[in-house]
Amino acid sequence: MASRKDLANAIRALSMDGVQAANSGHPGAPMGMADIAEVLWNDFLDHNPANPDWFNRDRFVLSNGHGSMLIYSLLHLSGYDLGIEDLKQFRQLHSRTAGHPEYGYAPGIETTTGPLGQGIANAVGFAAAEKILAANFNKPGYDVVDHFTYAFMGDGCLMEGISHEVCSLAGTLKLGKLIAFYDDNGISIDGEVEGWFTDDTPARFRSYGWQVIDNVDGHDAASIAAAIELAKANTEQPTIICCKTVIGFGSPNKAGSHDCHGAPLGADEIKASKEALGWKYGDFEVPADVYEGWNGKAAGSEKEASWDSLFAAYAAEYPAEAAELKRRSTGELPANWEEVSSKMLAKFAAEPTKVASRKASQNVLDVIGAELPELLGGSADLAPSNLTFHKSSKSITDKDPAGNYLHYGVREFGMSAMINGLALHGGFIPYGATFLVFMEYARNAIRMAAIMKQRLVHVYTHDSIGLGEDGPTHQPVEQVANLRNTPNLNTWRPCDEFETGVAWVSGIEKTDGPTALILSRQGLAPMERTAAQQADVAKGGYVLVDSEGAPEVILIATGSEVELATQAAATLKEQGKAVRVVSMPCTSVFDAQDAAYKESVLPAAVSKRVAVEALHVDFWYKYVGLNGKVIGMSTYGESAPAADLYKHFGITADAVVEAANSL
Repeated sequence: MASRKDLANAIRALSMDGVQAANSGHPGAPMGMADIAEVLWNDFLDHNPANPDWFNRDRFVLSNGHGSMLIYSLLHLSGYDLGIEDLKQFRQLHSRTAGHPEYGYAPGIETTTGPLGQGIANAVGFAAAEKILAANFNKPGYDVVDHFTYAFMGDGCLMEGISHEVCSLAGTLKLGKLIAFYDDNGISIDGEVEGWFTDDTPARFRSYGWQVIDNVDGHDAASIAAAIELAKANTEQPTIICCKTVIGFGSPNKAGSHDCHGAPLGADEIKASKEALGWKYGDFEVPADVYEGWNGKAAGSEKEASWDSLFAAYAAEYPAEAAELKRRSTGELPANWEEVSSKMLAKFAAEPTKVASRKASQNVLDVIGAELPELLGGSADLAPSNLTFHKSSKSITDKDPAGNYLHYGVREFGMSAMINGLALHGGFIPYGATFLVFMEYARNAIRMAAIMKQRLVHVYTHDSIGLGEDGPTHQPVEQVANLRNTPNLNTWRPCDEFETGVAWVSGIEKTDGPTALILSRQGLAPMERTAAQQADVAKGGYVLVDSEGAPEVILIATGSEVELATQAAATLKEQGKAVRVVSMPCTSVFDAQDAAYKESVLPAAVSKRVAVEALHVDFWYKYVGLNGKVIGMSTYGESAPAADLYKHFGITADAVVEAANSL
């Protein structure tokens, strides 16, 4: 039977070989954390390689994702469907073993990591999901939601500000089933971190309310196992296990140095390392006794079978709860969802009111919040301004986690990365809210959600210079263009309550990426629509006002500026012009329509086009052409009442009329 050292050395050997074959990568972290990983995966991690999607599995996150050969080696050795040929294709085109762990590429990858700090934030989201679901579904004798979340992280993750945001909140929420391992090797890309990172990490985490287990020898299996046992025994606090390790452990000439952090060791050093480790096998060669010591399929299948028996008994005693948990775990919407959403939109159409779209959003949430128990809301300390706390909202606290609304505090980046974890875990459709201008704090987490195609909603209010007196620091100008250019993300800027309802329905139903809602502070006048126009809103762009014959000029607008466009159209009509107004609340959805529909809305023969939006002008030239006109912002705003700002910056109906006539 292979020894523990042999099992860990298999990780080291495969990691060295994979990086060398690719001629790029990071061998140091996998070699340094191999002993920790071996103990965790073989003795503690509840998972089933034969069914990577088992709902009650423990979640494992490699936050220091540059060490990706560590997780690929673990998945391969444990018996997941990731063969030795996959490891040989590390970092190659269309490989399942990408340069950083990519969600959806290989079985067992819980989240995409690489941007440091976001992995631990996702892990906090996983742990929060487990605690909230457990509080809502577990019954005496039936802990059907009962798993741990484990995260590996390095110095870089802890230097990133997001780690402070989420780890602070994890302590406040007492996420006791979150266990993080700090790979304290003292090395980053630039060299020894003592020149730029001298934090007292244990003290920092104690101040957050975490249990801290420090001074653990990261190369001693017994010490690692004892630390994990202690961590698991405390379910009132998250735990950080501070492990002293040597980066590149086993490399005679590069261990302990940044030389092994982000580059292949080289053939000679790999040979010397394998000799030093007592590893007598060739490239990508693992002996049978090591595979036997690693293979987790039998144990994993037994654990899942035991849980299946528990769930069957739970279903017999609590059939409604079991059916609901099963539905939510699959991402299926309630059977009455279409009826609920249709009635809501019909009411908005029949009873039009002038409201800010942020208030319209709350009106939507008041309806769907009661019908979608999986809807888990939150705001970055702006609930009264974002209007995201609805009639059925119940705050989640450490003492009562059975709610559906998280107060994230002023942590925009942390919130956005946490809701990625909540969505990835399953059982929730999360949304998080802040002012649009502060989207930029969270930009990379939004991008990660789009890369992973996660179903979640970002609510961004106070959407333009219409914010008014708070001035340019709070008035977004360039942010929406950024969001609209993000693949897989649908960005909606609705013009009234009805369009806001359609946007929310789209976000709830979209399963291949996130949604951003861009909402106003000021009241927006309701638009009149025929039944056909109501149906066309869901296509992202549609004809709102049209001339009797072929249009001479097309006005395109979104959000608060749709009303300006309709006012301008009325003036132009009085002047004898044939005018069409196109409302385009979601450009990516419109772009995805077939050519015939797009031509029916924006006929190529009509080249005279004017777009108006109180945001950056450049985005709209893709629709109006280089000879068209765009009314909007090309500078930052000013502090003044909204009406004065619109006049000052020339975003008025008169300006639209003038631009149309100039064509």
